[in-house]
Amino acid sequence: MAQSDFLLEYLPILVFIVIAGGISIAMVAGSIFAGLRKPDAEKLSAYECGFDAFSDARNKFDVRFYLVTLLFIIFDLEIAFLFPWAITLGQIGAFGFWSMISFLTILTVGFIYEWKKGGLEWE
Repeated sequence: MAQSDFLLEYLPILVFIVIAGGISIAMVAGSIFAGLRKPDAEKLSAYECGFDAFSDARNKFDVRFYLVTLLFIIFDLEIAFLFPWAITLGQIGAFGFWSMISFLTILTVGFIYEWKKGGLEWE
């Protein structure tokens, strides 16, 4: 196979990158030109974790911030490990199956803990 034929196989990828880049630039430019700009002190202030960023670092804050983080980690880990496990389930055998069952059990315990603490309730 000649090098020009080899490079020709990558042409659809190049076309895809050019189209995706063009659409991205068009959307950013459209939001810049069409977006309303009315900055005030509240919009320009720093926002971090639901409270002022420039207050005392020893302030007490709600434990629900930690619970939401736990919930994210539970589901993020589950998806990150469950998909490759499902793909290779035929090759890993019974040990791999029961390892994942124990992992999912640990995640379920974390989920139940979060549920009992009220992390799934929104005000």
